[in-house]
Amino acid sequence: MTTANAFSLEGRTALITGATSGLGYAIAQCMLTQGATVIIVGRDLDKARQAAASLGPNAHAAAFDVQDTDRTEAWVGDLLKQHPRIDILVNNAGNHCKKPIEQMSVADFESVLDVHVVGAFALTKALVPHMKAHRKGCILFTASMTSFLGQPFVTGYAAAKSAYLGLIHGLATELGADGLRVNGVAPGWIDTPMLRKAIEGDDARKNKILGRTPMKCFGDPEDIGWAACYLASDAAKFVNGHVLIVDGGALIGF
Repeated sequence: MTTANAFSLEGRTALITGATSGLGYAIAQCMLTQGATVIIVGRDLDKARQAAASLGPNAHAAAFDVQDTDRTEAWVGDLLKQHPRIDILVNNAGNHCKKPIEQMSVADFESVLDVHVVGAFALTKALVPHMKAHRKGCILFTASMTSFLGQPFVTGYAAAKSAYLGLIHGLATELGADGLRVNGVAPGWIDTPMLRKAIEGDDARKNKILGRTPMKCFGDPEDIGWAACYLASDAAKFVNGHVLIVDGGALIGF
């Protein structure tokens, strides 16, 4: 391995859930730049096709709802007929429920865990035998600052993102001997449409966020994309069971 190709993803195929927009789309963009073929997964096939078309000929579209765990293995089997080798799995699909606990129903809580945790577990489980057969694979989870710290009114989201730490650590120790690496990326406050909507007209909240971020700015989606590329590349071939925090220092700020 040379310096020139250590970060290359040439010849590899990445399956990225929740990739029609936001961080998943940025991860796909960056991995394409590094030479990978990417499979854009979303619940809406038309949106997945639009996203793939905007990324170029090495981006392909697939529709699947990760909550549909009864179909996960069959869906992966069908996908492998079209793409015989999947080297990278990015578990990025997610949802959100912001409510006080008194107003958050059990169904609300379960819905968040079903997408983030159960759905990601089922998809990972379905792909592991394929990756083991090739003695190489990279599994990534999009974690969060809420994997490490508390935040009011997002109990389900915090529980789900915290569960990723257990999945990453457990799977990394279980699968490392088979040539698979399992890691995560934990974004801080990233300049996405979701963030802009959340702080629109709320200068106090914006200033509070920037005030606890030592770099005094929001991150770009590509910051997460490049972090994912590093973890998926041979440059990180001895990185396993790690969560790379990309937050401008927010977790250490006061």
